[in-house]
Amino acid sequence: MIRKLKSGEYRLYSRKTDPKTHKRRNLGTFSSLEGAKKHEQEVQYFKHAK
Repeated sequence: MIRKLKSGEYRLYSRKTDPKTHKRRNLGTFSSLEGAKKHEQEVQYFKHAK
């Protein structure tokens, strides 16, 4: 899940909420939307790689 911040940067959050805090985990902040999308693909690949 990618959100645009007031600063103009993009932040990548986990898809699921943390059961303890009930918030999404911050997976990184990026200057461009393309950079955030690329990292999200890398995260999804890593989660499903065997």
